[in-house]
Amino acid sequence: MQISTPNLKSVFSLKRVLIPIAIGIAFSAYSLYASSFDLTVLKGISVSLKYILLAFFCMVIRDLMYIIRLRILTEKKLSWLDSWHVVMLWEFASSVTPAVVGGSVFAIYFVNEEGLSLGKSTAIVLTTAMLDEIFYILAVALVLLILGVNIVHFGDVLPFNPMIFFFVGYGVIIAMTAMILLGIFVAPNGVKKLLVNLFSFSFLKKWQPKMAKTGDELIAASKELKGKQFDYWAKAFTATAFTWTARYMTLNFLILALNPELGFQLMQQLLIFAKQLVMWVILLISPTPGASGIAEICFSAFFKNDFPAQTNAAVAVLWRAISYYPYLAVGLIILPIWLRKMQMRRAK
Repeated sequence: MQISTPNLKSVFSLKRVLIPIAIGIAFSAYSLYASSFDLTVLKGISVSLKYILLAFFCMVIRDLMYIIRLRILTEKKLSWLDSWHVVMLWEFASSVTPAVVGGSVFAIYFVNEEGLSLGKSTAIVLTTAMLDEIFYILAVALVLLILGVNIVHFGDVLPFNPMIFFFVGYGVIIAMTAMILLGIFVAPNGVKKLLVNLFSFSFLKKWQPKMAKTGDELIAASKELKGKQFDYWAKAFTATAFTWTARYMTLNFLILALNPELGFQLMQQLLIFAKQLVMWVILLISPTPGASGIAEICFSAFFKNDFPAQTNAAVAVLWRAISYYPYLAVGLIILPIWLRKMQMRRAK
């Protein structure tokens, strides 16, 4: 069974990759201009090299844990190198497609091309999504329990109410995760039927084929994942928790790097962590590739009080330079190499 995918060379062409870069740079430049950024304000800022290195270390841990999780979920059927290729290409696909689309469709293709069956590939990608959402649900519940709903209040810094976006998004994530769990472990055929029926209304009918395909993916995933032992899930979730914690702690350490006099205060760091959880929901529904532009605006709004005066826009650029743009560069390098490898494998 072959998976139908678009031509990767056209989808990930240089022109398409330059779009999110251009959008990000344009919004970054505008945010610098709007904030009346003055290079002279940087002269008096002390920077902690230790925390800068820790921020980069977190990015390394993030990717390493992604690779380890993929090895766990594939039961080591992919080598370390192949797993690294898939993770980098997956991140690259997510970076050049709108956030509301994501890189999951391409991820299934990447895993499938590495020699795993379509059903297994679909199960792995759905499982990563499920584990990501479960971690997010638990992390939000924990910070809300500790800090309360005040973490969602940011005054008038955004042109919309982030509390409404956050709780609606959080509810949707819980509902989607419940649907995946139900579809994989309880009644996959029933969930497919429910999805198809829900999208039978005239105003939703154009999405019905997509829901039918989603139902088929749930059924395939269910066959692959039922009967997995507890340690399989425990190891995969542990890797998930590490990778997302490292992803968020990158910014925590970046803030400490520019405010070394603050020291590592647990409650303050937890608040920064919590604000990232809120921002993530907004970025998730961004229509721009890799949330370019939206990420810079939200960053400046959410964290403007966590940096020295008039530097938040500059730090937003640095944050994206560490956490986003490297995947565009690595993806452009790896993709043609990986495509050639796949062509040689098929020729054998």
